[in-house]
Amino acid sequence: MSEYLEENNIPGITGIDTRKLTRSIRDKGSRKVIITDINTDKEKALKMLKEYKLPNDAVSKVSCKKRWYSRTSNPEFNIVAIDCGMKLNIVRSLNKKGCNVTIVPYNTTAEEIIELKPDGIFISNGPGNPEDVVEVIELIRQLRGKYPMFGICLGHQMIGLAYGAKTYKLKFGHRGGNHPIKNLKTDKIEITSQNHSYAIDEESLKKTNLVVTHKNILDNTVEGIECKKDKIFSVQYHPESAPGPQDSEYLFDEFISLLKNKGE
Repeated sequence: MSEYLEENNIPGITGIDTRKLTRSIRDKGSRKVIITDINTDKEKALKMLKEYKLPNDAVSKVSCKKRWYSRTSNPEFNIVAIDCGMKLNIVRSLNKKGCNVTIVPYNTTAEEIIELKPDGIFISNGPGNPEDVVEVIELIRQLRGKYPMFGICLGHQMIGLAYGAKTYKLKFGHRGGNHPIKNLKTDKIEITSQNHSYAIDEESLKKTNLVVTHKNILDNTVEGIECKKDKIFSVQYHPESAPGPQDSEYLFDEFISLLKNKGE
């Protein structure tokens, strides 16, 4: 393993108490760290760590640079997907439901999307602080109510922000494929896949037109929201990659239902 890391110029650490590290993250939350050469002075390393600013342009680095398409046979709908770092299985899930998908960069304008004449809009997952992605937040504000919308993960957080809610950084985020979520509409528990650091502040939703549809059983955080009037909804977790037979495919079916009834 050390040879592989060296060949690919990947830093690594060894000889630490991983159980102590786990307890530290559990008690104090995730924090900035520095991996440096053993000869680096401790005070200098601490100064470098303190002065380092976390990047706020993560989405711009992972979004596609130009428009691309994913077609399916006998399509029924045309969807525009805003790529903020989107997982390809989301595109495949939409294709499977009879949607041609046009994937566009995160900074695509509302005017450009209107010209594509979509039946609905998908807001994707992605990395970083949702408050940094002002282009997508403004896009949602301009187009909400005009097209059915479905958001996942970062898309979920940005929908909340677009309606005037607030987001906050979790102590150590939600990671893994075993998070229990309660669907408040069906009163059933779903086991979900998650990977995010931010959440929507539930109290701030009271001043918006959004209602909570899903809650996290472990920490009671908001896992789903919707605005029926505007035909928009979102979830914090990843329905396209759930760990069991209950794979949350119904959420894509809900989106299709909105597309079929968008004129009502």
